[in-house]
Amino acid sequence: MILVVFLLGSSFLGALIGLQLITQLGITPNTSILGALLAMAAARLPLAAFRRFRSLEEQNLVQTAISGATFGAANALLLPLGVPWLLGRPDLVWPMFLGAALATLVDSWLLYRLFDSRLFPARGAWPMGVATAEALFAGDEGGRRGRILALGTVVGVGGTALGVGMSALGIALLGNPWALAMLGLGLLLRGYGAPLLGWDPMAAFAPHGLMIGAGAVALGQVAALLVARRHRGNGLPVPGPGPTLTVARGFLAYAGAAALLAAVLVWGGDLTGSRIPLFIVFAALAALASELVVGLSAMHAGWFPAFATALVFLVLAILMGFPPAASALLVGFTAATGPAFADMGYDLKTGWLVRGSGADALRETRGRRRQFGAEVLGLACAALLVAVLHPLYFRQDLIPPVDRVFAATIRSGASPALAMDLLTWALPGALLQALGGAARQMGILLATGLLIRNPLAGVVILGGIVFRLILVRRQGSDARGALSAFGAGCIVGDALWSFAVGTLRARLPKP
Repeated sequence: MILVVFLLGSSFLGALIGLQLITQLGITPNTSILGALLAMAAARLPLAAFRRFRSLEEQNLVQTAISGATFGAANALLLPLGVPWLLGRPDLVWPMFLGAALATLVDSWLLYRLFDSRLFPARGAWPMGVATAEALFAGDEGGRRGRILALGTVVGVGGTALGVGMSALGIALLGNPWALAMLGLGLLLRGYGAPLLGWDPMAAFAPHGLMIGAGAVALGQVAALLVARRHRGNGLPVPGPGPTLTVARGFLAYAGAAALLAAVLVWGGDLTGSRIPLFIVFAALAALASELVVGLSAMHAGWFPAFATALVFLVLAILMGFPPAASALLVGFTAATGPAFADMGYDLKTGWLVRGSGADALRETRGRRRQFGAEVLGLACAALLVAVLHPLYFRQDLIPPVDRVFAATIRSGASPALAMDLLTWALPGALLQALGGAARQMGILLATGLLIRNPLAGVVILGGIVFRLILVRRQGSDARGALSAFGAGCIVGDALWSFAVGTLRARLPKP
């Protein structure tokens, strides 16, 4: 009973934190570290009821619930609701809430089923999950690992306080170097392309086109993995349907949710004729493609382009001629998929490490099932809080900033020049993604970097990759453990500082 109460309390806390920060600062913090610290603190209370939190698996459940609630409330639920509101269609807010809630639930279920499959192997990088696991191990064991993580945490706090996002250094030490190199290059081109080269990638719609081309090839690579005979995970998937059938069921579930949104649009006269089945199929494909692209990016680089991917599909919807109301629901539906998918991947990676990296199949299966239950509980708390509080936020014009980008894009409409720009850049995006292969996601990550204005992070990532390669070459495998702990500490320090400062800056809405 005490576990359920603790999970509920931490979930509502995480959901409120997510709502506050995404509406006032436009960011969503990773609260996994906060959940781990709360569980560690509870374990040290001199009460028998809290002794169970000394178990790393119980601590893992707490961080799973709080992080799921945070991303669920902010990215997957409140953000989609803001688009119809800004377009002057408050009548579509509740239908959007239902569609987003269903999409988020399917999102989490799909990752639960696909984790440690050939699509999303447990031995993948998942940098944020590794960071949380390292924090749990350090709190439990201490020793050399704890000292290195503590040093990384100090560096992370100090660097972030000086304006350098040290999570970028952390993922550079933990993630796939090829994918991260492309991410860093994209960040540099976005930040310095206009002042140094006289070329603005956003004005040329280069990131959007690259993402379309790379995304199309990535989906083909996913399909190839689905039909491959060899299992590339650790051989311990959750019992049940294989990846191919799971993805097919996910598509049908998304199509069902999209059909409900289409019915609302038909009822309001916003969708007619042949566009009805087109909307349902495109919305389901967009949702599935979005979460796969976001999940692959999160696994390889620890950086997932949820907003950017939703924007790409919005541009495609506008080019296909969908009316504003349909485009608003479609982009909200797409944006709802991906964040919970990626976040749960991190949490399952943490749990996989805590449970012995899959050494005990029964323990892993049971633990993963418990994590899914904690995730669903966190999402339920998030849904309840968003349902109650979203009118309060919206009446005060506290709306996620990216929603204004979506709304402005819908109002601007389509043009032949836009279609040509997208096609022009889609070709090199597809080529780069094909050359890099499914294991590197080079095209996806280059497009992601171009969509984010943070050139300093690009410098840090590329510098971190160089430092990592030099150290590993000089010290061999001995350096990998230290790099993992130090990189995790940098992410922990960044998360703690960003959370503390963001919370201080944010203020509760006045009723």
